[in-house]
Amino acid sequence: MAATMKDISRYTGLGLATISSYFNGGNVREKNRKKIEEAISALHYEVNEVARGLKTNETKTIGVVIPELNNIFCAEIITGMEDILRSQGYATIVCDCRTNEALEKEAMDFLLKKRVDGLINMPVDTHGQNLLQFQNKGKPIVLIDRRITGIRCDCVLVDNRNAAREATELLLQKGHTEIGIISGPRDVYTSEERLKGYVEAHQKARIPVQESLIYHGDYTIESGVQGLDRLVRRNPHMTAVFVTNYEMTLGSVIGINERNLSVPGDLSVIGYDNQAFARACSPTLTIVSQPTGEIAREAAEIILHRLREKEEQDEEQIVRICQGEMIPGRSVRTMGGCDETLSVRN
Repeated sequence: MAATMKDISRYTGLGLATISSYFNGGNVREKNRKKIEEAISALHYEVNEVARGLKTNETKTIGVVIPELNNIFCAEIITGMEDILRSQGYATIVCDCRTNEALEKEAMDFLLKKRVDGLINMPVDTHGQNLLQFQNKGKPIVLIDRRITGIRCDCVLVDNRNAAREATELLLQKGHTEIGIISGPRDVYTSEERLKGYVEAHQKARIPVQESLIYHGDYTIESGVQGLDRLVRRNPHMTAVFVTNYEMTLGSVIGINERNLSVPGDLSVIGYDNQAFARACSPTLTIVSQPTGEIAREAAEIILHRLREKEEQDEEQIVRICQGEMIPGRSVRTMGGCDETLSVRN
């Protein structure tokens, strides 16, 4: 017969209230904690999580919905969040919605049925309708990387506009005046912010923005290939390109190789994320690196705070802004400088 809390009470001589406090994460004296853990081991006690969840209305699970599980940015954030949440007794249920609004809604419905305690979401639906059912049930929501107008949620963002502005300014300072940009989807907050930074850098330098130098991809490798090809064909005098996510950066490198262009001789390049890939290229790529560890930590800490302080759910919205970092490589030249060929190291 399975051991019960009453058995632990008899084994330790402690009251049920103390033992219950231990299992529910309350404050327990160190000597009592050791007694309880000794009893758990000796009696082979196993917590009935289902029963406890029904009693406390908590499942100790957090739902995570992201656009693409194979996206390195998403994967690194999920790994970091899981480590922190697991250390606090929470499991995660991760759903990949394939950047599809219908699949995102299915994932949200699934997580509600699983009675997750909270939600961390990199939203695909730009209107936030999928989030309302969580809000109506009083479950905390943390958005990462993207913001939705009209939906009051805690969020963790990167200062994408500043990062894109600095990247573009670097190219301008090196004497480039025809700079292409492979941007993301038009209706995605992150993409819009990066494009605004590109535009602001041009405005500050008093250089007109040419529509032919702007390509909207969809954050996939193939759109990076297509974007590079389109920009080169439309703009024969283009000397530099700024690519605004990792998958499209990888695609643009494929496009550069297929066209037998040299970097930075024919084309200077600034990419996004994945320092390992940037180092594997020759010459090394200059990239904007996003602080995935910081994003993961902030998102996990915010939702843990909301779960601990349920009575404060109506307090002011929490917004954390993280800063990207420019990692210099050798893929940007000063106009009239050297000519090196981009290749992947074996």
